[in-house]
Amino acid sequence: MPSDCISYQNSGYFSKLIIDYLNQKPELQSLYHRFPKIENFLPQIEEKTKNFSQENRQILVDSLFEQNKNFVLSEKSLENIELLKESTTFTITTGHQLNLFTGPLYFLYKIVSTINLSKELKVKYPTYDFVPVYWMATEDHDFEEINHFTFKNKKIKWDTSSKGPVGRLSTQGLDEVYEQFAKELGIGDNANYLKELFRKAYLEHDNLTEATRFLANELFKEEGLIIVDGDDLSLKKLFAPYVQKELVEQTSFQNVSESNKKLNEYDIQVNPREINLFYIEDNLRERIVYEKGKYIVNNTKIEFSKNEILTELKNHPEKFSPNVILRPLYQEIILPNLCYIGGGGEIAYWLQLKSNFESNNITFPILLLRNSVLLAFTKQVSKIDKLHLNWSDLFLKQQDLINKKAKELSNYNIDFTLQKEFLKQQFSTLNKIAQQTDKSFLGAVKAQEAKQIKGLENLEKRLLKAEKRVLADQLERITNIQNELFPNGGLQERKQNFSEFYIESGDELISKLLSELNPLDQNFSTLIV
Repeated sequence: MPSDCISYQNSGYFSKLIIDYLNQKPELQSLYHRFPKIENFLPQIEEKTKNFSQENRQILVDSLFEQNKNFVLSEKSLENIELLKESTTFTITTGHQLNLFTGPLYFLYKIVSTINLSKELKVKYPTYDFVPVYWMATEDHDFEEINHFTFKNKKIKWDTSSKGPVGRLSTQGLDEVYEQFAKELGIGDNANYLKELFRKAYLEHDNLTEATRFLANELFKEEGLIIVDGDDLSLKKLFAPYVQKELVEQTSFQNVSESNKKLNEYDIQVNPREINLFYIEDNLRERIVYEKGKYIVNNTKIEFSKNEILTELKNHPEKFSPNVILRPLYQEIILPNLCYIGGGGEIAYWLQLKSNFESNNITFPILLLRNSVLLAFTKQVSKIDKLHLNWSDLFLKQQDLINKKAKELSNYNIDFTLQKEFLKQQFSTLNKIAQQTDKSFLGAVKAQEAKQIKGLENLEKRLLKAEKRVLADQLERITNIQNELFPNGGLQERKQNFSEFYIESGDELISKLLSELNPLDQNFSTLIV
């Protein structure tokens, strides 16, 4: 089995911004509060303690019990909810969309990272308690992103439509998806477990929020995971003063725009709007815009004067939903949170938000890139060994991998670097002679040097091409195993569903992730399942 590892920075799968963040580039340090090192959590605890009220704790606990009243929680989860009443308890949070049957694999990695960091912090700081939280993105509306998952290269899709917050969407019609998935799963104990898990989650619950809550709870309840739905009246009341500030002062637009100027060498993840709020009902989620002295709900006939919208906020705070700019602020207002764990895209937009937190006097959390994992079956690892591949080889772009292995497997030295260096040395002598004669001769020497080097490069390419034909069978086996592990040339964790691996490994899949992933490590994990 290959024993090498590859860092996130060298994997080729993260943006320049994330690489620079992981490398703690000085130019970025004003955009985050504390870097995710174990020693930085104590000052984060001390700051959050001063900035989170006991009243908010009690409202949060009451809300969590209400949200879970129809669910059977483990003793560990119930204990963790009770612990949130204490001023010495803090959360470690990740968030994710309500993807059908969890969507891509990284849903698991986010939550495992959150659970494992909570455990690691408890060991380091035993006088405090740390609760892992999964924040469900129940108020999102991009249904096309979440209405499917991939199982063994087949897309399992829920064909329906959604106009409002996805969490309120009825689960009607998912019986057809269940039948399709059950057929693909086949027979066996693990297949039967997955069928039952899907059936109970989606056919025994009325909406997508409750279905997702059941699913995440079943997968992780013994780890004490707490699942939070922000689409909640009690929690929205805590957020209402900040909603009012956004409506009246519109400061987040200015704050985030200023932060974006510091990121001008990077791709900006999100752009702020003048008002970063939606107005929501069961079948409605539209932006609030301010035009000609009126607050207008986009694409509707709904409009308010200033007094009217503030009255609406007072009477119905649940109808005001934060967009991607304000959702993190909402989360940190209602949770005694220390750290947010997310993927590269999420960390990128969080790096735009610190100034807006400061403007609202809310502690900015530590930002941690979630664990990334490459899962391989035993048979695949055996093939990798026989092909003399390292894990780092498999992360190469396929053409680079083919070229590298062709050169390694060839009986000839396909690298003409020595020949090119020798040629340059010869021309160096000619250049010295040419500099003492006519300038036209110097130009002729340089042109001939370029021509000779180019000729060697062409010969190198032709030899490599010829060797690829000779080694075609071996190179095909190499590309086949890479294609298995990196579907469509992308990361497995962004394509495949956990069920594909659960079929083979059962409960060991999640237990291995929990036992082997280190949330503060900056290397890709490779696990045999």
